[in-house]
Amino acid sequence: MNPAKRHEIFSRLRAANPEPRTELLFASPFQLLVAVVLSAQATDRSVNLATARLFPQAGTPEAILALGEAGLLPFIQSIGLYRTKARNVVALCQQLLERYGGEVPRNREALEALPGVGRKTANVVLNTAFGEPTMAVDTHIFRLANRLNLAPGKDVRAVERRLLKVVPAEFLQDAHHWLILHGRYVCKARKPDCPQCNIRDLCEYRYKTPDAAAVPAARTATQRAR
Repeated sequence: MNPAKRHEIFSRLRAANPEPRTELLFASPFQLLVAVVLSAQATDRSVNLATARLFPQAGTPEAILALGEAGLLPFIQSIGLYRTKARNVVALCQQLLERYGGEVPRNREALEALPGVGRKTANVVLNTAFGEPTMAVDTHIFRLANRLNLAPGKDVRAVERRLLKVVPAEFLQDAHHWLILHGRYVCKARKPDCPQCNIRDLCEYRYKTPDAAAVPAARTATQRAR
């Protein structure tokens, strides 16, 4: 894919959604960090339902640490892997208080050293809480980067490096939000909704889904040929 096409893709995504935001609900960098940790192998909706109950009662490291694992479990037990996540969240609260005065560090190495925090989580926090032009590659972005031929790569790190290199600088701050939302609602895993896609003519995917109105006509033409 050439640079002009990539620029047009992000221009259209920006025009359709000028101020993209994460769908996770939070009121502080700490709450965002907890929400992203909880979101691993879970939907944003399920996390929001849990944190809507949790954060009003325990929205700081001190408050969650006071709950402890046993107190945290009832708030998050509807989320997958909730026991492991409860253990990690309580442990990261402990470390935030001991090492950073309860503040979320604005540093990748420090973030990734926290329990339950990997590279993707660190990238989300750095980008969304602190405005860093990072690229948090999840399954949606990995799929789109390869499917569209936008920034193909064999693994998430390869895709991340490629995207950081080829996405025009003016779009980099919001690029991962646009791609996640596009992958979640339009370019879906099992069946991309190509007729509703505003970058369909720019996408290099070979197996685009047809417009529903065109399917009967195509079948009729096939039947006539027979």
